Amino acid sequence: MEKLEKFKNLGLSDQTLKALKKKGFEEPTPIQEKSIPILLKGECDLIGQAQTGTGKTAAFGLPIIEQIKEKSKHTQVLILAPTRELAIQISDELNSLKGSRKLHIVPIYGGQSIDLQLRSLKKRVDIVVGTPGRVIDHIKRKSMNLQGVSHLVLDEADEMLNMGFLEDVEIIMNATNKEKITMLFSATMPKEILRIAKKYMKGYEFVAIKKEQLTANLTDQIYFEVSTGDKFDALCRIIDIEHDFYGLIFCRTKVDVDKIGRRLVERGYDADALHGDISQYQRETILNKFKRKRTNILVATDVAARGIDINDLTHVINFSLPQDPEYYVHRIGRTGRAGKEGTAITFVTPEEYRKLLFIKKITKADIRKEKIPNVKDIIDSKKKRIKTQLKNIIKGDKHGEYINMAQELLDEQDPETIIAALLKHSYQDELSGKSYSEIKDISVDKAGTARLFVALGKSDAITRSKLLKLLEQKANIEEGKIDDVKIFDNFSFITVPFEDAEIILHVFKKEGKGKRPIVVRAKKKKSRK
Repeated sequence: MEKLEKFKNLGLSDQTLKALKKKGFEEPTPIQEKSIPILLKGECDLIGQAQTGTGKTAAFGLPIIEQIKEKSKHTQVLILAPTRELAIQISDELNSLKGSRKLHIVPIYGGQSIDLQLRSLKKRVDIVVGTPGRVIDHIKRKSMNLQGVSHLVLDEADEMLNMGFLEDVEIIMNATNKEKITMLFSATMPKEILRIAKKYMKGYEFVAIKKEQLTANLTDQIYFEVSTGDKFDALCRIIDIEHDFYGLIFCRTKVDVDKIGRRLVERGYDADALHGDISQYQRETILNKFKRKRTNILVATDVAARGIDINDLTHVINFSLPQDPEYYVHRIGRTGRAGKEGTAITFVTPEEYRKLLFIKKITKADIRKEKIPNVKDIIDSKKKRIKTQLKNIIKGDKHGEYINMAQELLDEQDPETIIAALLKHSYQDELSGKSYSEIKDISVDKAGTARLFVALGKSDAITRSKLLKLLEQKANIEEGKIDDVKIFDNFSFITVPFEDAEIILHVFKKEGKGKRPIVVRAKKKKSRK
């Protein structure tokens, strides 16, 4: 439990520490370090200001799990989340944190069968994680009794405000008993959120975590233009041209991690794969080998790499671009050794180029384009390494047993022929360019614009100026970058540069009319034949 000493010092039980060890956690994040001791006392409410991805779920989830009872006859905890995706994510995270405790955790959200939810709620449910609209439905149906709730959590409160859920949140808060502990987490603190805090939370403590600067200045950042089918061969070339490669390869899915890890081993590399389906024993074994450099390549998902405390990597390679700029920064921040820069390499397909532009803009990163190493350069690099290895062997003076055999060969052939034959015998396969497949040259770096469909029109009282103002307020897009604005009765169209399109789509992905986001890419017209 040595690695979990900081978690233990926060006041968490051995049972919880076992669950954290199984998940691979090693040290608490700043929001966890500040919030957990306060919440474990159970004496006051808490407001936490922290960004997404800072470990908020464990910050409120661990104290809740420690404090509530097993086999209770009523719902003890209600957690409100703005989207069904977040509700499911929180529910999954809490299930993995509860360890062996017999707690029943259920996500409740719109789009899921109401009958399925009614059946679940009729059984004993300890923790409900729900979206405001669906929780309101169950309150009206009297299928959810919140009078026995001891803990209420509002997660991503500012998102709930942006999505128009604040009135629902107040209705729900009024339906709970007044003696509960209330926790509110939000990335920003607009006046509407602070009003709710003052009205419903008494004697709360405020915890704020400084927003992480999304930069990685000590890392040399490169991207290669490559087709999806050539990514693996490009990866092999990068590994082979480096003298002392020691790196993490990030893939988006478990399937890709297994596939890439297996292919690397088949090609003779010392590689391992790490993802969420790996047991804790396997995880510890794999990480131990990697830390000791018995393997020099680790292929992993973002989730599996969480908690890895190896920070002297020479390379991080984004085999697939992450969904979020924060993940990009977290990935590449693992490179770099004392006095040296680390190298972050990203493979970019034509389909991923817009996402790269988005990451560059948000992180303000200088990610430069380079050419994939050619076969000749790789072979030359290998020859230099072989020469260095041979010179070190000669200096080592531990080859006396071969002197007689060498002399016999020299009596029969000239030295150059003998050395050439030995090199061929030992390194023929390694120095053969035939082992490398051809990689097609492609270009994804094309300046351009994107046409976006906006599900707001004249019937929504939208005008050109109102639409431009909305985009400036929400996505910080200057009016001068928005072109060809068309306003119709029920929808609108705009044209913006690629990188700004990605920002707009990212900002509006959680907002929508019905189930459809407000802003999506406009469909291309089919050509008539």
